[in-house]
Amino acid sequence: MNEQMKREIANEREPRFKALIPFLVFIVFYLGLSILANDFYKVPMPIAFLVASASAMFLNHKIKLETKVEIYAHGMGDVNIMLMCLIFILAGSFAAVAKGMGAVDAAVLITRKLIPADFMLVGMFLVSALISTSIGTSCGTIAAITPIVCGLVKPLGLSPELMIGAVVGGSMFGDNLSMISDTTIAATRTQNVGMREKFIANFRMVIPAAVIAIVIYLICGFSGGSAEKQVLDQVTWKSLLAVTPYFLILVLALCGVNVMALLFGGVILACGIGLVNGAFDFWSAMNFCKDGMAGMLETLIVAILAGGLLKLIRWNGGIGCILRFIGKAVKTQRGCEFGVFALVSLINLFTANNTVAIVIAGPIAHELSMKFGCSPKRIASILDTASCFVQGVIPYGAQILIAVGVANTAELKLSAIGLVGSAYYQWIMAIVVLLFIAFRRQSKTETQNV
Repeated sequence: MNEQMKREIANEREPRFKALIPFLVFIVFYLGLSILANDFYKVPMPIAFLVASASAMFLNHKIKLETKVEIYAHGMGDVNIMLMCLIFILAGSFAAVAKGMGAVDAAVLITRKLIPADFMLVGMFLVSALISTSIGTSCGTIAAITPIVCGLVKPLGLSPELMIGAVVGGSMFGDNLSMISDTTIAATRTQNVGMREKFIANFRMVIPAAVIAIVIYLICGFSGGSAEKQVLDQVTWKSLLAVTPYFLILVLALCGVNVMALLFGGVILACGIGLVNGAFDFWSAMNFCKDGMAGMLETLIVAILAGGLLKLIRWNGGIGCILRFIGKAVKTQRGCEFGVFALVSLINLFTANNTVAIVIAGPIAHELSMKFGCSPKRIASILDTASCFVQGVIPYGAQILIAVGVANTAELKLSAIGLVGSAYYQWIMAIVVLLFIAFRRQSKTETQNV
């Protein structure tokens, strides 16, 4: 790539509304055709992104098509997109190998022994929340817990959307509150507040949503009374050995090990245990790894196409248009908080990365909070919460893609839209936070910087 092209890619256009047209095309094409067909499995998501990407290429006729294609390719190859794809590949391999060597069956047996069937939804939500809070990553939590949940779906007679939705919801709850989460670090740094202050303000916002979600999961768990009434096998040392990869991932994650290193180590350990207990031979182990990667193919395609599309939308001035609109709409302190919520949410829609969204919106949010006298810790909490809400419900976000990819590897029929519809915690959290902004009265001490 020559220097002129590098400068062209770095220079974004003036803010303009028409830059957002491709996103509208995506919504109309995917949702519209799915509603017409009355089936959300009919329209492949990669095709929807391809159509939206084609519409983005037609914008800005003054720019050569070759230039727009290179900008699109630059977004496809973005380092964050490639890291995400690597996580997908490792997650797919881990899920397939673990299933092949009996880890899923053993984990299902142990889980059903420990947690009553009627409380399984609540249990999965709480376990995911605890792990995600401890390790600071929702993606790693979803990759580790989803294979276990996939094995519980049929015996318990619950829908996969409900079960995996509880895992994603709990993971987003923990990611939002964790002291070591990237989103927490980004939110506190951009607002110049301490993590403890942000945690307390954040906790007050989201705990009502978590309580409501738990009640819903309790009701849904009791209503799913079609669980199979068979006598469960006894938990043996072989069962405990089989779940060692899951245990290793959780322990190392608590020690702060990188999620990709965790998944790679899990794949190696699962292969080793499978070879030792005779579940498969060396060549079968490699085939399980390959099949797991192949099962993530559609997920990888969606992530790459989304990266290219979002890069082109931003380059054409889409993000700038959003920022300008929010800046003009804010007039009061309450409006400032609503504006921050909308700002980071919209940016997250077009970046599909909650940390990046906070980094972009954070400095603007800080300026707005200083202008209107808002509490920095409240602004930091709103930034983090809004971004986690959007990241947990967009069908092309890493969390939903990992969950759907692992479910498809386990041969469960699950659509991204169906999973989003069952993401009860995320939607409740958004409503609760908006009500918190609308009706909570700030004290004088809260408007002071911390």
